[in-house]
Amino acid sequence: MRTLTSVLGNSQRLDGGAMFGNAPKPMWEGWIAPDEHNRIPLACRCLVIRDGNKTILLETGIGAFFDPKLRERYGVVEPHHVLVESLGAIGIRPEDVDVVVFSHLHFDHAGGALTAFSEGANPQLVFPRAIYVVGAEAWQRSVAPHARDKASFIPGMTNLLAGSGRLELAASDRAAALGNGFRFHRSSGHTPGLLLTEVEMPGGPVLFASDLIPGKAWVHLPITMGYDRFPELLIDEKATLLSDLLSRNGRLFFTHDPVFAMGKVARDEKGKFTTVEDVSVVKDLAS
Repeated sequence: MRTLTSVLGNSQRLDGGAMFGNAPKPMWEGWIAPDEHNRIPLACRCLVIRDGNKTILLETGIGAFFDPKLRERYGVVEPHHVLVESLGAIGIRPEDVDVVVFSHLHFDHAGGALTAFSEGANPQLVFPRAIYVVGAEAWQRSVAPHARDKASFIPGMTNLLAGSGRLELAASDRAAALGNGFRFHRSSGHTPGLLLTEVEMPGGPVLFASDLIPGKAWVHLPITMGYDRFPELLIDEKATLLSDLLSRNGRLFFTHDPVFAMGKVARDEKGKFTTVEDVSVVKDLAS
């Protein structure tokens, strides 16, 4: 039996203009209201999959590894490790996690795999038994980042993952650590080699949409982020993937949407992609 449960990590507040790229503020502020500093609330939502006796975690959010100065700069709201608390609330200890899958290693997706900031201490990996799965291309990007997104990676993170002896670099659409019922899609519009995990479920697949489609507002094809490396490519990738998911009754799992955790891919009365049957929490969705 396979079950899906959403869990929250540390939340953020980031500049709305950066999150919505070239969309004008009068448009995007109707989707997510900004504060007095033009920042919008964002979740760092992760997905727990209990697959038989295996516990899988898709991403870890931003975590609490930043020192206070950087925590303020990047709008991290809570100083404590919210993901560890969220997992504990559903009976999962760090040592219970068997597999962690990263779509990529930007700090708002991988930082939760590190211990919380402590003055004078170096961060360590939180999950002591887990196999860490990273796409091969995304891994190379994190080892040798471009100047454009170098600041998005965590210094020393790749050394910790490689040094654990529990790193799997996924070069195909499968990962040995996951087994049957899972496959990967790849996207390079946000960052080269973004790994999107598709989970086989009754009635249609669930796709962890990561930064290809960080929330419901970004399902609309022209909407991209200022953080995306290749926006036009991302739009083309999004169109292909949404068309495929629509044909298979697929659902999107949103990591950054402040309200919605998951929705079913649909087209509205104008033919634009959207989601329906949106839910704020996924709790023990069963196969």
